[in-house]
Amino acid sequence: MTQSTHGCPCWYELATSDLTAAQAFYAATLGWTVVDSGMPGMDYRLAQIDGSMIAGMMQSQAEQPQAWTIYFAVDDCDKTFAQATELGATGLTQPADIPNTGRFALLTDPEGAKFGILQPLPMDGQGGAFNQSKTGFGNWNELLATDPAGALDFYRQLFGWTLSRSVEMGPDMTYHIIAWNGTDIGGVFAPMQGMGGSRWRPYFGIRSATTAATEVPKSGGKVLRGPDEVPGGALTLQILDPQGIELALVGPS
Repeated sequence: MTQSTHGCPCWYELATSDLTAAQAFYAATLGWTVVDSGMPGMDYRLAQIDGSMIAGMMQSQAEQPQAWTIYFAVDDCDKTFAQATELGATGLTQPADIPNTGRFALLTDPEGAKFGILQPLPMDGQGGAFNQSKTGFGNWNELLATDPAGALDFYRQLFGWTLSRSVEMGPDMTYHIIAWNGTDIGGVFAPMQGMGGSRWRPYFGIRSATTAATEVPKSGGKVLRGPDEVPGGALTLQILDPQGIELALVGPS
């Protein structure tokens, strides 16, 4: 019997104003090979490493501003969509099929953070987009939530996530680590003043945080902060890509 992946991060999607520039930046920063998906009537590009698909890239539209979106696998897209809206989420798109991929929908949670759900079809390949042991893959998923307690309860009911532990990061910040099936997959915290509203932020694995801190600006991006050491000895970088889209990187020194 195939084990359920319900609630596991499974895909990352970039909406950007400049696909060509974004493709060059992420290829240089994360080692991605980016190819055309062949999707009729749409320039949708696929980022991959050694045959494993990690992310999609597309042109941003007025109804879909520039940003990274994290998708979470679900057993039943329509059922999960209905449950999410009952719990206070807002549907941005109704559940729909993607040929040869699965059934998806986009929502914002009760705090206004956008996320996606995907009921994937069985696929050939080398593994999922979220793999904490590999560089270039999704390694962590961070939610900035104006109401962390409410956000934790929403996702607990929707995806079955549990609170692994809470870490005091300072007098005004508590970092809540979330787990899926016993594996820590991300964190939730309240943004401090000036950090913006509720949103998801992906972390991608890199070979060297100190090298990335130097190379990101050379490739047209901007380092907002870091390298910062986090529990476990890894270093993180908060960055903007050349189009000003927020994300983070994590890896050894």
